[in-house]
Amino acid sequence: MTRLGEAALGIALLVGIFQFGSTIRFEVKDDSSKISCILADLSINFTVDYKRGDKQPKAEFQLPNNAVSDKSSSCGKNGSLPVLVIAFGPGHSLSVQFNKSDSGYQVDVLTFRYNLSDATLFPESIDNDTKVVSSNKSEITAKTNQFYQCSSPHLIVMENVNATFYDVKLQAYLTANNYSTNASICKEDSPPTSAPTTAPTTTPAPSNNTTPEIGTYNVSEKSGYCILSKMGLRLNVTYKNKDEKDAFYLFNIDPKSVNTTGKCLNTSISMTLVSNQAHIQFDFVLNTTEGKFYLSHVHVNTTVPEAKEPNFDIDSGSVSFLKTTEHKSYKCNAKQTLQITDKLSIYTYSLQVQAFDIEGNKFGPAVECAADENGMLVPIIVGAALAGLVLIVLIAYLIGRKRSHAGYQTI
Repeated sequence: MTRLGEAALGIALLVGIFQFGSTIRFEVKDDSSKISCILADLSINFTVDYKRGDKQPKAEFQLPNNAVSDKSSSCGKNGSLPVLVIAFGPGHSLSVQFNKSDSGYQVDVLTFRYNLSDATLFPESIDNDTKVVSSNKSEITAKTNQFYQCSSPHLIVMENVNATFYDVKLQAYLTANNYSTNASICKEDSPPTSAPTTAPTTTPAPSNNTTPEIGTYNVSEKSGYCILSKMGLRLNVTYKNKDEKDAFYLFNIDPKSVNTTGKCLNTSISMTLVSNQAHIQFDFVLNTTEGKFYLSHVHVNTTVPEAKEPNFDIDSGSVSFLKTTEHKSYKCNAKQTLQITDKLSIYTYSLQVQAFDIEGNKFGPAVECAADENGMLVPIIVGAALAGLVLIVLIAYLIGRKRSHAGYQTI
């Protein structure tokens, strides 16, 4: 994509139209009628953990433009289900299997096969076999005679593989050779609701106040990193227990169990942290007029075992946190609270983040948060007081010594 095209994408984002790069068209036709039964326009970013010596790096790559609909794709006959098989490279494939319900259809199973002997995607891999991972929790659903549409990033986790779908338009069980008129919009594209301003009545928080471990979370592209961040993360979820009373659930994010994925654009960056504890998506925006970037949106999906309704899907709506001049990083060593909604707070510790315009894959000059600046006042004041006290003692000593010498006369 040219720089002009990338700039156009950035402008589109600012006006609320999400485009995440060029999409690829896939089509499955019935062998006899030659009518299309599956249509898909999409792009996908993959992040795969693999072994290289005693290390376990992450391979990051995008679904290539030369990917094709494999001949094993099928409209489903004799009891089999419709399936789109996308093939690319030496032995890589993504199988998208569909199923029907009374009200619509959904992606029933997503299966990814990847060949570790592909040195281009998996350099110096100690394995050379083909791995298979899958998920039956795609959350890709649509109503009957409607197509599924999702412009925002949609993450699907398959064991050690993250597949992030962008700019998706997809329909199965077609009866013609084109998409239907109406769309089923994904939850990521649904307009966010504003958080209530009143705080709930809660019971005291648990006494577990362990400081979280500091983790490093970065998103890169071909030219280098588009976002660098390091921080400790602690989440506080307010929930209703089984007795209908409000309570707190606090837990730290373990960076060792987190997979980081994301998408880099000229004026928009998405970074998603995925672990068994939670899925956390941070979206950053660059305001080119002001020359500042900031955290504009947060989406968290987690489970609270003790809650009456354990599954929590929490969206911040539009926010403005961590605002900083571009080419610089935002730094806050002190504990900082990001109030996402009345049900969720995120506490950060020893945070430093920089999005866009990163030179040499290193943080730019740090802009200190207000809490750190105020914290520096105490040692400065104490130091000044001690210096003043030393000066007073020194002056008193010199005056006393002068008076002592003045009491003697030469004979």
